[in-house]
Amino acid sequence: MARKFVMLASSLALLAPMLICMAVPVAVVQASEVRDFVGYWSGEVGSARERVAVGVDLEEDGKGGLEVRLDLPLAHLERMPVGNARVEGDRVVHPELPMALRLQGDRLVGNLLGEDEHAFLQRGAPRPAVPSAPSVPALPGPRWSTRLGGQIFASPVIHDGIAYIGTNGGTFNAVDTQDGRIVWAVGLGFPVYGTAQVEEDAIYVVSDGGFLHRLDRQDGHEVWRHELDDGQQRRVLPHPNVFDWDWQAPRPVLADGVVYAGGAGGVLHALDADSGQVRWTFAVAGRIRHAVAVDAGQVYVAAESGTVHALGCIDGKEHWRYELGGQAAADLVVHAGKVYASGRNARLHAIDADSGAGLWQLNFWTSWVDSAPVIVEGTLYVGSSDMRRISAIDPANGHVLWRTEVQGQSWGTPLVLGDRVVVGTAAASPYFVRHEAGLAVLERRSGALLTQQVLPEGHGYQWGIAGSVAHSGDTLVAADIEGRLMGFDLPR
Repeated sequence: MARKFVMLASSLALLAPMLICMAVPVAVVQASEVRDFVGYWSGEVGSARERVAVGVDLEEDGKGGLEVRLDLPLAHLERMPVGNARVEGDRVVHPELPMALRLQGDRLVGNLLGEDEHAFLQRGAPRPAVPSAPSVPALPGPRWSTRLGGQIFASPVIHDGIAYIGTNGGTFNAVDTQDGRIVWAVGLGFPVYGTAQVEEDAIYVVSDGGFLHRLDRQDGHEVWRHELDDGQQRRVLPHPNVFDWDWQAPRPVLADGVVYAGGAGGVLHALDADSGQVRWTFAVAGRIRHAVAVDAGQVYVAAESGTVHALGCIDGKEHWRYELGGQAAADLVVHAGKVYASGRNARLHAIDADSGAGLWQLNFWTSWVDSAPVIVEGTLYVGSSDMRRISAIDPANGHVLWRTEVQGQSWGTPLVLGDRVVVGTAAASPYFVRHEAGLAVLERRSGALLTQQVLPEGHGYQWGIAGSVAHSGDTLVAADIEGRLMGFDLPR
């Protein structure tokens, strides 16, 4: 992966040997200059949006440079090898990290983990403390559990007490949320990884056959299908040694009688929702794995390659494009004149919906942001991967209000219910940090963890809840990767 360090894959520990072997130019300096930087330095890094504890251990590498190890408790990194740095006069520089720190007596001052992230480190200061996980009451186990076959990476969508969800076993299912009874199931014949769009009489869902399917909501029979691409899907599901993880597919979006869906061929299709006839198409660079956002006559689409495009809803003409600087990672969200885009370059972006100008970026400290945010009463809530935290953010400026440890990878959109926030989490093993898969319930204002349900360890490398949690009446509904749809009693 010849990308910036922040574009690291989900398992940073497993990437560490590769990072150490990266060819970093080493300037010719006197040994005494290198020794001036040797030692352990700790302090804070960040911006006005957030400051976090960090530690940097610098050791001579025997080649005129320095080996770098990183302590970053917020991201669960402890003495993580992150490659070699070079000394340039009074500075130590690691372009891939990125890091450029200037020696000022017993302090190192400069940029670390981002060009706009300012570090102030002291030599010989203590290592930053790793907070312990709080002990909270356990959420009762599922009231019902229904095996649907295959694996489930999609999120359940509920309409009139029925949960609709597809599996990578090629089926699409309607399940009663009161007792888990399968109301109907149909075989699409192709794996389903994406979440469906459910309307009063229709269901729209994308399959890995390269199709957008319209199904009848009453019995699941196919009304029409439209070819999005040639169906030659290539996926890498979570794996301990291969990091191009790809478990997502776009949720179709319906607006003003038009359904929007993209495909692996990198083309966004705008179709008549009733007939499936094409209104227009627009090609981007890279696969489309995420849902578009529609607002005020514009549709916003993200390419996996890292561009966000604003198009006219009527004709598909491009109005602007924005560079994320890394791979797009989640559905786009538009709210109050801003487009929010999550990325695997450890950033959440806020973009002006009219002009495409970047408004702010928030660092997630090496963690992928595979969660799409939700905004409720002026606060943005979003999950994250290896940081294992749910974050509450001021959408006006990107300032962090709180971040709460939920002990697992939170890839879905947080579910806000009154004064609670409910999230599902996934886990993997072997991994550089232990995850717990299950459900977590937080207090919305403070972020305090109220209760948690830990699911049993799965049989594969990855298990737990990959998508979002839904609710129906007094029931929380979640799907786990191993193919079960589960109903939990809503916590009081």
